[in-house]
Amino acid sequence: GEVFRARDERLGRDVALKLIRPGSSENPDHLRRFEQEARAAAALNHPNILAIYDVGFEGSVPYIVSELLEGKNLRQRLLAGRIPVPEAAAYALQIAQGLTAAHERLIVHRDLKPENLFITVDGRVKILDFGVAKLQAPTEDDRSIESMTTVTKHGTMIGTVAYMSPEQLRGKTADSRSDIFSFGAILYEMLAGGRAFHGETEVDTM
Repeated sequence: GEVFRARDERLGRDVALKLIRPGSSENPDHLRRFEQEARAAAALNHPNILAIYDVGFEGSVPYIVSELLEGKNLRQRLLAGRIPVPEAAAYALQIAQGLTAAHERLIVHRDLKPENLFITVDGRVKILDFGVAKLQAPTEDDRSIESMTTVTKHGTMIGTVAYMSPEQLRGKTADSRSDIFSFGAILYEMLAGGRAFHGETEVDTM
């Protein structure tokens, strides 16, 4: 989706406004699932998870209003090279604590990757987009290898595939263990300075 800096005039604060482009914005069942998942994510209250203030629809376009963060995502931090062990360990602990809080509420992220981990200016890690991966997935969750296009290493999908668990790549049900697998791949990259799984194409990576 697209994210905008916005002003909540009622409460007098700046917020982030994310407009979601679901797979089928005209599908009533899809919109119902969006609201259900988004409200579940909004119920999460943890310092390492992005706080969601409101969800709703503008016409058929779903939106999420959340806290506005200052800083950069983990991908931007990794562009500077591997992260020193003490710093990586501090980030990893915060990610683990956020995931634990979500998994205790039976909420699975499904798309954990450096782009969805934000480091604030004071060094706090915030996990972004809980539930959004499920919202945007096709109803049949068709992620079999036969359905994948052979995207080059510059393609946008490579990043996601590099962190997906084997069961997700096979189109199976994802649970909290799937997030832990993705977390492990991210921790490896923080410490090693390179991806654990990386190929020229999606299929190579898988």
